[in-house]
Amino acid sequence: MGSRIPDANAHLPEIQELAGTMTKALGNGSVPAATVSLVYLRAGQIVGSTYQVLRHSVDLRTAGESEDRIAAVATWRDAPCFTGAERAALALTDAVFRPAAHGGERVPDDLYAEVAKHYDGKAMATLMLLLAAAGFWMNVALVNRPAPAPA
Repeated sequence: MGSRIPDANAHLPEIQELAGTMTKALGNGSVPAATVSLVYLRAGQIVGSTYQVLRHSVDLRTAGESEDRIAAVATWRDAPCFTGAERAALALTDAVFRPAAHGGERVPDDLYAEVAKHYDGKAMATLMLLLAAAGFWMNVALVNRPAPAPA
């Protein structure tokens, strides 16, 4: 099965400009590339996008991440293989992409404070953009349903 909109860029070429701008901003070095891919992978798992899960698993594998770490993203809270900073970024991802429990705030102050222990102002802004970009790309993948790349 192919993408629902096989060449969305032909209809809206600004998508590539937007993608390039987001990629450039996210590559500023304040958040490690591995963390960026872990966040994208986790967001893909939460929203149920096979395309995004496979894509970012491949990115992590290509970057030298172990199969154990890639598989453990789904159960990161119990997995011993993530740093404190990675755990904070994954917790923030869960908070943003999952409905708040019992109608509470999705990103409460205590979670924000925990993440801020690991990241400076520039990195916090980068994480904010990363989550926004992940939401953008997750929604594009859910609507367009691109075919997963072959392994």
